Amino acid sequence: MSRWKALPAELDPRVRQLVVRLRRLKDHSGLSLRQLAAKTGYSPKSWERYLGGRSLPPSEAVEAMARIGGDDPTRLLALHEVAAEAWGDGRAGASAPEAATVEPEILSAGAESARLPGRSLRIALVAGAVALVLAISSAVLLVVRLDGGGGEAAAAPLVSSAAPAPESPAPESSAPTASTYTCRVKRSDGRWYAGNSRTQDAVLGDGHAGPEVAEAQCLLQRAGYSPGGIDGIFGPLTQRAVERVQRRAGLVVDGIIGPHTWKVLRG
Repeated sequence: MSRWKALPAELDPRVRQLVVRLRRLKDHSGLSLRQLAAKTGYSPKSWERYLGGRSLPPSEAVEAMARIGGDDPTRLLALHEVAAEAWGDGRAGASAPEAATVEPEILSAGAESARLPGRSLRIALVAGAVALVLAISSAVLLVVRLDGGGGEAAAAPLVSSAAPAPESPAPESSAPTASTYTCRVKRSDGRWYAGNSRTQDAVLGDGHAGPEVAEAQCLLQRAGYSPGGIDGIFGPLTQRAVERVQRRAGLVVDGIIGPHTWKVLRG
């Protein structure tokens, strides 16, 4: 089994799931990066970045990997769609320059022109912001003039109308809340179950919550690796317990529960 380098700690769990699946397909194919490049048309350096979590692979590369590894392209492309959304939300500013720098083997003669839309968009955004500031300034001056000298009193409504904005719901309200779960561990058909979920292939990672997480926490506790508590929230303690189980079983140590880790936990 290939020994992969640890993925970046700041990598979004949804992107991490896609990268881990691609790594497993690469291991299953038995191909080297050079052989993989020959079969997919993407250079070895590109695959090194994709499989290292430093760059998001295009959907065509993901589909090609699915065919090579014998996986379902539809399911893998669904994971890619979720990962692309996470990549755009969390790393748009940091990854934009890297996304524009494609391997020489893939670039066409018009590559330079392909980067122009991004530059034009930034210019348009700056111009729009300047125009908005000028419009607001003009409106304030107009109100002051109409008021005939009572500029402070006239400008006050503009300030007060903007004040309620910070009162919008805080982001913390969307964070998962702890629930109470119980562990009723018993063996059935040669597998361990804890009474919260019977899944054997759900992909769980940091930030996930629900009965599937509680089921995994119960099975981790049964195996002698404390997840910190049976609260149904996949946090740092649960992740460390998963990594210890993966290390003991000889799996890829990524802290994400997938079909292989479920198989170990179910016994």
